Amino acid sequence: MDDLFVKPLPTSLLNRYKGWKATQFEENKVWYKRLADEGQKPRAMIISCCDSRVHATSIFGADMGEFFIHRNIANLVPPFKVDMEYHGTSAAVEYAIKNLKIPHLIVLGHSNCGGIKGGYEQSQKNNKNDIFEKSFVSQWLKILEPAIKNLKEGTTKEVAISELEKKAILVSISNLLTFPFVKESVEDGSLSLHALWQNIATGSLEQYNSGTNFFEKVE
Repeated sequence: MDDLFVKPLPTSLLNRYKGWKATQFEENKVWYKRLADEGQKPRAMIISCCDSRVHATSIFGADMGEFFIHRNIANLVPPFKVDMEYHGTSAAVEYAIKNLKIPHLIVLGHSNCGGIKGGYEQSQKNNKNDIFEKSFVSQWLKILEPAIKNLKEGTTKEVAISELEKKAILVSISNLLTFPFVKESVEDGSLSLHALWQNIATGSLEQYNSGTNFFEKVE
């Protein structure tokens, strides 16, 4: 396996690990041992963006073992599909519902999302031979198409992208309900779906109110 070009961690990360091991781990090692022995029983699943600025455990002050987290580009969930391809997000959802029996599933979007911006810009392109159209990211961002079609006409690019950040969350919620085991769990009351959007600059959090059809700030 010498041809894999795997290298040791940089010193900066090794020092951070050593600091964590000597402090946080040492102070909570009984809890970590319990998690190892008894397995995980997370209180919720969070589907969030890969963006390094989004830190769900910090937002909710969560400890190790509390959240089952799946991250992908633009916090998207594809519609249910059974084939022989690889489905990382779908597999994570399936495991959370069927194996971990999580009671809450949160889709967490955020401001200034590069994935959402890229998806919008991709939709504006007319040249289907563009190399951007052939990338893994561009194929993934096609999940946004239903939300893009529902954008208000005549809005500026900045406004459209901001609106799309929240509409994309609702597309993911809708797609979750195409999974039979998700729909069944929601209908029997064992699972609740939640749609959240975080403003990175201000730290504010908004949650979708199905009664008003708007995202409303959490006070």
